[in-house]
Amino acid sequence: MRIVILGARVIDPASGLDQLSDLYLQDGKIAAIGQAPADFVVEQSLDAQGLVAAPGLVDLSVALREPGYSRKGSIASETLAAAAGGITSLCCPPFTRPILDTPAVAELILDRARAAGHTKVFPIGALSKGLAGEQLAELVALRDAGCVAFGNGLDSFNNNRTLRRALEYAATFDLTVVFHSQDHDLAEGGLAHEGATASFLGLPGIPESAETVALARDLLLVEQTGVRAHFSQLTSARGAQLIAEAQARGLPVTADVALYQLILTDEALIDFSSLYHVQPPLRTVADRDGLRAAVKSGVIQAIASHHQPHEADAKLAPFGATEPGISSVELLLPLALSLVQDGFLDLPTLLTRLSTGPAQALRLPAGRLSVGQPADLVLFDPQASTLAGETWYSKGENCPFIGHCLPGSVRYTLVDGHISYQA
Repeated sequence: MRIVILGARVIDPASGLDQLSDLYLQDGKIAAIGQAPADFVVEQSLDAQGLVAAPGLVDLSVALREPGYSRKGSIASETLAAAAGGITSLCCPPFTRPILDTPAVAELILDRARAAGHTKVFPIGALSKGLAGEQLAELVALRDAGCVAFGNGLDSFNNNRTLRRALEYAATFDLTVVFHSQDHDLAEGGLAHEGATASFLGLPGIPESAETVALARDLLLVEQTGVRAHFSQLTSARGAQLIAEAQARGLPVTADVALYQLILTDEALIDFSSLYHVQPPLRTVADRDGLRAAVKSGVIQAIASHHQPHEADAKLAPFGATEPGISSVELLLPLALSLVQDGFLDLPTLLTRLSTGPAQALRLPAGRLSVGQPADLVLFDPQASTLAGETWYSKGENCPFIGHCLPGSVRYTLVDGHISYQA
């Protein structure tokens, strides 16, 4: 399919390109920007006057819920929701049933993602068998099956010696390890950030030190083993500071933050709404401001949805008995544009944190809008608005932003030159 996109504001953070131009797509790649290639015969034309053309967003954490949790979501439903949010490439965590610790599970996910065709999917494999933190998973076999990184989620290893051996093994094969740094003992039984709001509501707290103690340990092990490390789902200003100090020492570490952590604080829990029940928890205004500053400076180079869809029953019990997580992948771009609307980030910087930054963090073939690259891109109207929930593709409606009017509207998402989503 030969497609021309006419009159868009083309922004490519990787090259610094920001200009009004036409885009020419051919054979799944970007054939030219500006002037049409010789002998280019247009088969489809998209009028992009007033629209921004940017690299397709790259989301580093989208729970697809398949295999094993079909009541919460499926690969088809959640990748379509992602495409509606402007996403062309996403990583799915290993929390499936069975756990993503064998090549067979990775191949099943990739086969079904290709059949759906909405986005490109890059699995993150389990670092330990069954996520039990005792025995190393078959990392090289998982890599060969398509896994781009390995992690254990919030399930910590039983002892530091085993974790160190796992990191040494990963470093030997230049594999990337994804950390969700939270000390199990300090966090056990907690439901909210340990502070004034939790005390007022009578909710058991999770202290900031649950993140920083584990983060300090993990960074020291990274320094000792030399493994490539990505720290996912940071929640505290102090945690971001520890990452900045590690980067200043030259450690090969990157980090991401959940978009909702840049918008919400623990004050949202005041009505005991289970829609705000997440793990790790929402923290203070000061933490949110510290995370925003780290995103702006580039210490945190990726913003992710950390999409966790649930069936309705999962959020209907009393707060402490509900399942944590927010369904938000199809609102990734409109929610992120609220940071531009509020004057916190400029548009090119935001697009860097949503595309080029995450792609570089996990070395994914994505996040660029230049000639010869795959034609993975999003066209959106920055002047329009999105009524969250007016259309909803995810199986999980556990989203506190439904009903809100958000800035920007995704008009087209293209993957390999094919329209995977059209408003």
